[in-house]
Amino acid sequence: MIKEGQPAPDFELPDQSGNPVRLSSFRGRRVVLYFYPKANTPGCTTQACGVRDHELDYEAADAVVLGVSPDPVKAVKKFYEKQHLNFELLADEHHEVSETYGVWVEKSMYGKTYMGAQRSTFVIDEDGIVRKVIKKAKPETHDEQVLAALGDMTAAA
Repeated sequence: MIKEGQPAPDFELPDQSGNPVRLSSFRGRRVVLYFYPKANTPGCTTQACGVRDHELDYEAADAVVLGVSPDPVKAVKKFYEKQHLNFELLADEHHEVSETYGVWVEKSMYGKTYMGAQRSTFVIDEDGIVRKVIKKAKPETHDEQVLAALGDMTAAA
């Protein structure tokens, strides 16, 4: 997994409309890059709606939020529209970016193992350096943790 203090690996993925989004295009701004397992599932909906509802807090921190899942563009678009989201969702259908960031892991449910995205968040500074890693982020406390990390970055600046 990418660690705090390391440069965030650049990537390009399609957003909910199929338009390419490149991480490096956000240099000069803070980026909250969060990986979630699957669109339109309860935990992922709680997490995404939390981000949506904290829009002004993220704007105040001058942070852009990017949500990444291994879903295809079509599923990401449906999730985006159904939940009236106000930030970019990116489709990592072949999980290359998830693998690069170390969040594509073996999981288990009901006695079966499978590969999937671990819910994790990377808070990246204006220079593209990862300043905070939240492994196994909890949907209910995600925004609180991320906004605290962004506040710590402001205090340290």
